[in-house]
Amino acid sequence: QVQLAESGGGLVQSGGSLRLSCAASGPIFVTNTMAWYRQAPGKQRELVASISRGGTTTYADSVKGRFTISRDSAKNTVYLQMNSLKPEDTAVYSCNANTLGYFSGSSYKIEDFWGQGTQVTVPS
Repeated sequence: QVQLAESGGGLVQSGGSLRLSCAASGPIFVTNTMAWYRQAPGKQRELVASISRGGTTTYADSVKGRFTISRDSAKNTVYLQMNSLKPEDTAVYSCNANTLGYFSGSSYKIEDFWGQGTQVTVPS
């Protein structure tokens, strides 16, 4: 069974830093694009950053220059380094693995997976 486990959230003062981690576990044979999304209260979920299997990254305009996404493909893990945090960064951050391939019985499946989410709070 494939699972995504996030860690690293918490409460940090404005201007501070946090590093989120998301580790995919299970009978995985390939991870493709992995990404971080966030959802603040009363707002729609938004893409924060993504990283392709080859290392190409994309960022939301609101986090460019402050956040850095990276991955360790050997560990099926994606990271989000968040610097210069602002109150408007407060949200639940969720990890997504797009078209992850895993063994299932005598065959395989390719599906999207989500982590359970981790809270990041930056008080104003």
